[in-house]
Amino acid sequence: MSSLQYAKNMQGSFRMAMTGSPGTGKSTVSSSLGDVGFRIQTVEDLSEEFGCIEEVDPNDGARPIDVTRLRKKLDLGWKERPVSPIVIDGHLSHLLQVDCVVILRCRPRELRVRLLERSYSKQKIEENVDWEILGGPWCENRGNIPTIEFDTSSESTREIVEGIVEWLSDDFKPERPLNPIDWVDQEEA
Repeated sequence: MSSLQYAKNMQGSFRMAMTGSPGTGKSTVSSSLGDVGFRIQTVEDLSEEFGCIEEVDPNDGARPIDVTRLRKKLDLGWKERPVSPIVIDGHLSHLLQVDCVVILRCRPRELRVRLLERSYSKQKIEENVDWEILGGPWCENRGNIPTIEFDTSSESTREIVEGIVEWLSDDFKPERPLNPIDWVDQEEA
């Protein structure tokens, strides 16, 4: 059975964070997972629902999210396991109470181009590229949650979705990448 067919028949239920720097492809991969049977929620929608998001910041165009408050509110609603697998899409999703984490990475040079195409300010581009170089979500890793990463600058969306489903079907093994991406070591910084 192919991994995509497996996803359609997946019996387990869990909440999976789809995280990474802005521009790495979180929404694209999440949408493709939705096409094979996963339910998709965004951090922004959850923040709206629970009143944990502020108005647009005129300096950077973002809507600040109170993650601590959102976690507290979700603690009550997320005591029960979901009925079906859920992907929580957003660069702050790894900070929520999830069962596993998928980190999407992108070569800094390519990420810079992607963010430029989104018309991000120079400062916002540099901040996000720096965050990618540092390994963003890895810096905020909360320990024992199974985590895997994919390079969206070298793998197609289909390959990534198949890799995620395969990882899930093998009970999140390995629990950590065998060769984590290190842009500094690869002289990408």
